[in-house]
Amino acid sequence: MTAPDQQADPGQENPGQAGYTGQDGASGPPPTCFRHPGRETWVSCVRCGRHACPDCLRQAAVGQQCVDCVRGNGPGAGPSPRPARTVFGGRPSRTAVVTFTLMGLNILLYLVELAHPSLAQDWEMLGYASPTGLPPYSGVAAGEWYRLITSAFLPGTGSLGILDIAFNMWALYVVGPGLEQLLGRVRFIGVYLVSALGGSVLFYWLVPQNQPALGASGAIFGLFGAWFVASKKLRLDSRGIVMLIAINLALSFIYRSTIAWQDHVGGLITGAVLMAAYAYAPRKNRIAVQAGATIVVVVLLAIAIVIRNGQLNP
Repeated sequence: MTAPDQQADPGQENPGQAGYTGQDGASGPPPTCFRHPGRETWVSCVRCGRHACPDCLRQAAVGQQCVDCVRGNGPGAGPSPRPARTVFGGRPSRTAVVTFTLMGLNILLYLVELAHPSLAQDWEMLGYASPTGLPPYSGVAAGEWYRLITSAFLPGTGSLGILDIAFNMWALYVVGPGLEQLLGRVRFIGVYLVSALGGSVLFYWLVPQNQPALGASGAIFGLFGAWFVASKKLRLDSRGIVMLIAINLALSFIYRSTIAWQDHVGGLITGAVLMAAYAYAPRKNRIAVQAGATIVVVVLLAIAIVIRNGQLNP
């Protein structure tokens, strides 16, 4: 305490005096909150260093941080973290939404088919044919390209149809969720649909033009092929999927009079090729390579369709 008749040392600062001496030795007004200029504060954010009032600070593991840095918008927040990705570059999902949606859609369309059997004739895979042998013709070569995909969402009719959808939905339930977790939703649906298309294209080329086909087997075999490639890439035990493929291919050839083995083989090859592009794409340009590979496969299949169209319907 300084006596009333004594002068204070010029080097001493009166705590009640407005103003402070900064680290650089310069004196000035007391610091204020960067968000509330009217509030004096002596506390600063440990990340960005800006002074902030108690309303604008949040307790951290060490010290306090301003609300901007907590939200990731402050100058001390640093770069935004990269979004999580699956091992093959897709966005991870906690549930197999696409798998269960495909299962539900297939079952729903099967019930619609039972109620309206004519839907099978309208959507089945067919090259180029007419019930009377005279125009008008139906089929892919007649411009009904949609049959290449719609045929993969309807099973056959009768008892064989029940067995067909039962096996395909069981296989989709077994293989789909795990593969969807590895690929992400977009790549998974890409493999499924492009495999279905690949199976239809090989069937289109190898069977008589008036022979129809229905079923999701091409897409399912595509998932088999994709799972095999993924297991090789990740060095997992592939004996189970190899056995599953071998048994089903054997059954396809044994009962080739009622099973479209061409669709199975086409889907298997397409799914394996597309998955190889997804799995072995370089990390640096992975998205571009994967997208480019998908486009290339679809374009090649489209070219094959155009060529076959020209053969059947010059």
